[in-house]
Amino acid sequence: MVFLSLVVLVVLVVVAGRFVVSRVARERRSLRETELRRRLVPREQLVLRGDEPSAELAAVLDAAGSGDWRAVAEYLAEADSDSKSNSNSNRDANRRWMRMEPLSTAAAKEDHWLRLWREEEPRNAVAALLQTDALVQLAWEIRSGRYASEVTMEQARGFHRVLREAEQAAREAVELAPSEDPNPWVAQIAVAMGLGWSHEDFRELWAEVTTRDPHHLRAHEGALQYWCAKWHGSHELMHAFVDAALADAPAGSLLTALRVRAYFEQNTRDNAGAAAYRTPEFTAAVDALLADLEQADPAHPQLQAARGWAAWSLVMNARVVLAFELFQVMGHEVAGPWRNYDDPQTAFDRMREITVQAIARAMV
Repeated sequence: MVFLSLVVLVVLVVVAGRFVVSRVARERRSLRETELRRRLVPREQLVLRGDEPSAELAAVLDAAGSGDWRAVAEYLAEADSDSKSNSNSNRDANRRWMRMEPLSTAAAKEDHWLRLWREEEPRNAVAALLQTDALVQLAWEIRSGRYASEVTMEQARGFHRVLREAEQAAREAVELAPSEDPNPWVAQIAVAMGLGWSHEDFRELWAEVTTRDPHHLRAHEGALQYWCAKWHGSHELMHAFVDAALADAPAGSLLTALRVRAYFEQNTRDNAGAAAYRTPEFTAAVDALLADLEQADPAHPQLQAARGWAAWSLVMNARVVLAFELFQVMGHEVAGPWRNYDDPQTAFDRMREITVQAIARAMV
């Protein structure tokens, strides 16, 4: 009886000890999680990349809203002037495109200032290009980002009608722009995707782009969508496109983001599990993007988006410490794959929380 009592006592001591250790471990992990969260911008302060324009751009957008198209013309002319004085015209074509995009977005919502500009300067190449991209953005706004099966007949008709207008505007932009400018051709990539251009026609368009600028990042992002399986290509065609794009891509171009985006498209369409992001091929793609980020221009207009793709890829690749470091660098601007979610800020914050919990769990 005494022996049995001793056994029971020992068992109770062991269980109690384990309970105490477990509770201490939980407390330590909770403290560590709190410490890590303090290093990140709070959820309520997160904003989508571009939702907080620079003071200069905000002033231009305000001027456009009041009908002052000349402020827009001067703003875009500054980028054009910079590109003419810079020997790296390829990089500047992409920069000029990125500088124009928020103004295209504004014109897609309200274009009275752009119509005034086109009336007063009908031969202005920049205004023609801006009108083209605004029509493209309007068309996709009409269609919505839903799958084709979820798009109504009315949306589809409006989508194609406006894209046809954009197609015509693009022809005019090509005629007015300098022959070496790739951007009037870049503007047609979304048109080609939406109207279902044949592979042959798209390759002809792509040749026009790459002859003028072989490393235009925005153009490559659009072409990747054309070649993916959900639009007019396949996994094989998409990866072949990426192979060609990266064959001679200069360091710091951020074109390496195309590879992880291609895997994102493939794995999403195939409903692949977590193992698809732990392969040697995906790991190599992430490493290449990280190396590219190290050499990228700090002023690159798509740097934050590339960081976002890298952070997301690192979490999927089970490298949470590196991902956490990138989340710290990203600060309050959400960019990258989270823009595809209905609630980007919440999705972004949820993935940050995954890294916090994983790191704290590993350190206890």
